[in-house]
Amino acid sequence: MSMLEWVADALVLLMLGLCIPVSWRLHRSLTRVRSEREALNTSAADLTEATRAAEAALRGIRASTEQAGRQLGDKVAVAEPLRDDLRYLIERAESLADRLESAVQAARPLAQSMAQDRPPLSVVKGLEARSATERQLLQALAKRS
Repeated sequence: MSMLEWVADALVLLMLGLCIPVSWRLHRSLTRVRSEREALNTSAADLTEATRAAEAALRGIRASTEQAGRQLGDKVAVAEPLRDDLRYLIERAESLADRLESAVQAARPLAQSMAQDRPPLSVVKGLEARSATERQLLQALAKRS
């Protein structure tokens, strides 16, 4: 045998020596996997069942979301004419408020001049009048005096 054959044999022996612990560990792992196969199958079945339940829940969520979207669309369709009516009423109310404000501003000087011409109510005797007509009559009489 030549030196090259001895080196090759030594190399093969070294490789076999390294493979034995690796194969022994692999054998132990495979034995453990085989012994736990039932647990692995049960876990896979549980995972499959959980996946089915999740898909069913997603279908339910999707259906309820679509229904809620349709209901919301119906409510929006009903609310749009109301929004337009409210917008119209607001515009009308704003114009009426502007007219009322200008009428009040125009009437203020007239009200002030009438208040200056009228004697104070404390001067009018019989302030305890029972009706508006009596009060007006007393005021008219107080002016003549």
